[in-house]
Amino acid sequence: MALQRPASLTDAFLDKLVSRVPSTSGGSWKLTEVYTGDLLVELPQSTPEDVAAAYATAREVQKEWAARPLRERLAVFERAHALFIDKAQTTTDLIQAESGKNRRMAIEETCDPVMVMSHYLKRAPKLLKPVKRGGPVPLLSTSTEIRLPKGIIGIIAPWNFPFATGISDSISALMAGNGIVLKPDNKTALSPLYGVQLLEEAGLPRGLFQVVCGEGPDVGPALIDHANYVMFTGSTATGRVIGERAGRNLIGCCLELGGKNPMIVLEDANLDEVVQGAMFGAFGNTGQICMHIERMYLPASRYDEIRSRLVAATEALTLGASYDFGPDVGSLVSPDHMERVKSHVEDAVAKGATVLTGGRARPDLGPAFFEPTILEGVTKDMVAGVTETFGPVVALHKYSTVDEAVALANDTDYGLNASVWGGDVDAACAVGRRIESGNVNVNDILATAFASKGTPSGGVKQSGVGARHGDQGLLKYTDVQNLAVLKKQVMGARPGQDYDKYVKGMLSGLKLMRKTRLR
Repeated sequence: MALQRPASLTDAFLDKLVSRVPSTSGGSWKLTEVYTGDLLVELPQSTPEDVAAAYATAREVQKEWAARPLRERLAVFERAHALFIDKAQTTTDLIQAESGKNRRMAIEETCDPVMVMSHYLKRAPKLLKPVKRGGPVPLLSTSTEIRLPKGIIGIIAPWNFPFATGISDSISALMAGNGIVLKPDNKTALSPLYGVQLLEEAGLPRGLFQVVCGEGPDVGPALIDHANYVMFTGSTATGRVIGERAGRNLIGCCLELGGKNPMIVLEDANLDEVVQGAMFGAFGNTGQICMHIERMYLPASRYDEIRSRLVAATEALTLGASYDFGPDVGSLVSPDHMERVKSHVEDAVAKGATVLTGGRARPDLGPAFFEPTILEGVTKDMVAGVTETFGPVVALHKYSTVDEAVALANDTDYGLNASVWGGDVDAACAVGRRIESGNVNVNDILATAFASKGTPSGGVKQSGVGARHGDQGLLKYTDVQNLAVLKKQVMGARPGQDYDKYVKGMLSGLKLMRKTRLR
């Protein structure tokens, strides 16, 4: 039976979404339904000149937006919070059509911007409020920390979570008074375009949030060169290029990059929970989650038992194309990416690894389907042993001691996410603190860390610079102005005063300040 596309995705609806993308070249990109390969819409492609014009438009609108009282800006997101929830099913349809993920992952993706809004609606008033402090001369001077918007934020969003990253990363920046120029991946531009439409329906000024489309080499340099700050989620290789260009332009950037994330199972772990968590960790979003697990370290004393249970659970997963909640695992994002995942498995097998289950493309289901795969015997001379596969592929490894497990987990250039499972939570936390990773989940894979919006989430080593979420996730989009006031001219020798006496008095004053803690 042919796959029935959701009724919400009419040609008129999709055409309206892409009509906001500036394009003077007349070029377009064929945006397809991943499940079938059928054309969804012709996506306009922007030129560097279009990018410059988008920034110019956003800057004009941003002046008025930044001048609004904070309570008025936040009121937009109060309305957007409800609107995003009301329209979640339509957003889910778009996410599935453009990315191929199963419906569970798509609906969960729609929740992320709502959670981010909820957090910063509570936190932004305190973070953006001026903070008055004492100055160098007690009682006679003050210094006030004032948070100012940077201007226009350039955001480059990836294809694996286009709505969550494209919209969520923009929310705190907009609350702080900035404008946005977003470049989504061509493959997954529809859901972020819809997110912008919803924000405007909630009252965001038209033109403040611009969306440009095009291949990275074509429009990426212009996007960075016109920005006041850049937020990027993607590969480490591309992150280096963006960081270098941002540095030349003397602007800041936040980079969430690649990972080769480990999972350590301790001897006293609850295996029912381990297996359930591992299925999501390895195969959630078809393995296309920045924080998903690609390496599992299992205790030698329980290795055979855990391996058997993981294989059985994997083989029980259902794989398919559907706009309902039936399949456990969906498609990869494109045939090209499927071939990349397949090549990692083939390279591992050619060099001695064993496929315990899976390992095959499934063209009978769609052009980009690949079976959930468990490998054994993966080593560092294999591509899958050191490079992020970013697909439904996980390698099992045996360890004898906890020290060995920690050393193996840290034996990577990356440090984005890690997972530790154990019955003794304190002991598991102690292991987690030894792992070189920006996020560590105990008895969970990734959701507990990423959904904790009050705590910064980012990578270490080659997995990134900076963080989203937490106070840092908003303050990074601001500049600090130090407004200092001196009420009486007392900083310096008085006319005619002997300078030696002035210095003596000054040093005595410093001692007094220390004793009295005056500031």
